[in-house]
Amino acid sequence: MIRIEHLTKSFGGIHAVNDVSFEVERGSITGLIGPNGAGKSTLFNMVAGLIRPDSGRVWLEDENITGRRPHQLFHRGLVRTFQIPHEFTRMSVRENLMVVPPAQSGENLLQSWLRWGKVRREDRAVLEKVDEVLDFLEIGHVADERAGNLSGGQKKLLDLGRTMMTDARIVLLDEPGAGVNRTLLGKISDAIRRLNTERGYTFCLIEHDMDLISSLCHPVHVMANGMLIASGSMDEIRNNEEVREAYLGGGISGRMGASA
Repeated sequence: MIRIEHLTKSFGGIHAVNDVSFEVERGSITGLIGPNGAGKSTLFNMVAGLIRPDSGRVWLEDENITGRRPHQLFHRGLVRTFQIPHEFTRMSVRENLMVVPPAQSGENLLQSWLRWGKVRREDRAVLEKVDEVLDFLEIGHVADERAGNLSGGQKKLLDLGRTMMTDARIVLLDEPGAGVNRTLLGKISDAIRRLNTERGYTFCLIEHDMDLISSLCHPVHVMANGMLIASGSMDEIRNNEEVREAYLGGGISGRMGASA
């Protein structure tokens, strides 16, 4: 689904990402891990079109999407979420979902005046989709709550819901477990797994919670100091000495153990 070839990005002479290559297979949940400052989010930003690489290419299936803007990639089914959710805080959860689908006729003033019947039909279809998403994610009880009032875990579920409103083909998830309590983390994990198995979503996710990575991801890629240093199953990653040194060298003793 995604092929990353020799991506490189420097800031002020520092290699944030240095000649990284790997693939995200269609239908996979691929993990991307590494110590803080390893270059993971910078890599995501290049794939998602937020920043341009200094060199290298990104392919979406057979299309070279290097340097394409985020809104262009959105229309091709590639969506990126962020570690800190970017919800519309004063709008309700339902309204946050309603605004996602592109090219809604009601967004055009003339259409809303002259073709109100079409606008109403589209609005009904969007609302039906919203209800389906709310039910799937089990957040219908906060549908009319302001999004800014949600807990961190609920905001992450809302992020997943917004990707569902796009019918995304591949989703780049940036730390879906960050700041989330264990109960909601279980719901997020289940939602990702079901979107993958039941609806065919392909995921690539950055995460520091090794339990979450272990339960969801295969394969797992590891970055350190801007470079890709290992790839494989989680068992292989745990037993990789270079990976252990990268984590321990960052003062994260025990992070690669069985319980992270």
